[in-house]
Amino acid sequence: MVLRKLKHFQDLGHTAIFLVGDFTAMVGDPTGQSETRPPLTREQVDANAKTYLQQVYKILNRESTEVRYNSEWLGKLSGHDMIHLCAHYRLARMLEREDFRSRLAGNLPIAIHELLYPLLQAYDSVALQADVELGATEQKFNLLVGREIQREYGQTSQVALTMPILVGLDGQRKMSKSLGNYVGISEAPSDMFGKLMSLSDAMMWPYFDLVTDQTPEQITALADEVKSGAKHPMDVKMSLAKEIIAGFHGEAAAEKAAAEFQRVFRDREAPDEAPERKVSRGPAKRLTAFLVEQGLAPSRSEADRLVKQGGVELDGARISDVKHEVDFANPREFLLRAGKKKFLRIVVQ
Repeated sequence: MVLRKLKHFQDLGHTAIFLVGDFTAMVGDPTGQSETRPPLTREQVDANAKTYLQQVYKILNRESTEVRYNSEWLGKLSGHDMIHLCAHYRLARMLEREDFRSRLAGNLPIAIHELLYPLLQAYDSVALQADVELGATEQKFNLLVGREIQREYGQTSQVALTMPILVGLDGQRKMSKSLGNYVGISEAPSDMFGKLMSLSDAMMWPYFDLVTDQTPEQITALADEVKSGAKHPMDVKMSLAKEIIAGFHGEAAAEKAAAEFQRVFRDREAPDEAPERKVSRGPAKRLTAFLVEQGLAPSRSEADRLVKQGGVELDGARISDVKHEVDFANPREFLLRAGKKKFLRIVVQ
C-alpha cells in the first residue's frame, strides 16, 4: 500500500508534510461532476481538520510528520499577488480540465473562483517547495498545474504521484462520508469489519489491490482459488477485513472483530456486548408490538414479516407465530434477536 511505503520512507529519516487545505476548503473545490461544490465555513474546516489528524497518525509517524495549513501563505496573498499568480497560467489550459470542458459543452455554469482553485493548490507546492506530492488520480490536473507553477516561480517541478480512487461500499461511486458508502479508519474495529464484509464478492479484489500489501500475484492466486471453489468468498473476504483492520488497529483488534463477526453473523450468536434494555413488569405483550416498541422493527407489518420469515429469536428459540406473546409478569432476563444484526438483552424488573 502506498501510504505504508510512505511510512517506511519516514522510518528512513525523511519528513512528510501533511497539508490541511483550510484556505482552499473555504474557496470550494470543483467537484469533478457537473456542479459547483459549496465552500465550507471556518467552523466546518476546523472541525474537519481535527478528524483528519486523528486519522493520519494511524498511518504516518507523528514525530516525522509536519502539519501545515495553507492559510499560512494563501491568507497573506495580496490582490497584486493573486493577479501575479493568475498571470502564470493560461485560460485555455485551465479549460482543458475534463469537468470544466464537459460543463462548457453542456452549457452549465462555472464560477470564476473554481478557476482559481487549481492555481491556489499549485501555489501550495511553491510555498512548501515540494519535491513530491501525493494525490488521487482525480487530482492529476491540479498536480500538473503545481509542476508548471513551480517552474514559473523558479523552482524544480515536483514529482506527482497519483493513486487510484477507492470505490465505496456501494460498488459504484468513490468512497465518501457524505455518500454514506465509507469505512472510517478511526471507527471501531467491529464496525469496520461489518462494513467490509458487506462488499460484493467482485468488489473485494480492488480492495485487496489498493488497501493491503498483497502482491498482484497473490491476489490473482486468491481469485483463482475462489473461482475454482477451493476457497469460499466469505472466508477470503474475512481475511481481507482482518488485514485492513490490523493495519489500523493491530492484530489483536482484528482477530477480536473477526471472532465477533463469526459469532453474530455466521453462527447467529449474541455479541459479547449486546445492548441491555430494562423494562417494567406488567401484562403479557405481543412480540411484534414489543419489537416496534424497542425500535427493532419500523412498523407492526414489518415486525409480522420478520417473524414469519424466521428472523426473530427469544433466548435462541426461533419464533414463527405472529401472535406470540412475551411474559412480563415476573422479573427475568432474556436475549432478543431481530434479523441478523440486532440483539437486545431484555431485563424485566
